[in-house]
Amino acid sequence: MADRNEIEALKASMRGALSAAASLAALKERIDALDPHAGVTAEDLEELGRLSLAHAVAAQALRGLVEAIRTRV
Repeated sequence: MADRNEIEALKASMRGALSAAASLAALKERIDALDPHAGVTAEDLEELGRLSLAHAVAAQALRGLVEAIRTRV
């Protein structure tokens, strides 16, 4: 029988990873529009760094949960 808490944690982890990915994707147009001769602003780098870290952490948390469940299945 499936562990209800584990399933809920999996759902929450998936939502977190998708939310972080959506926040990162929202920067796509702004990053695509950067002039290669003008450089990147500190603000853009700060936001990109923050969101990419959030995405990495959320994706790794999801992966860790998947691996933990996989070992028991």
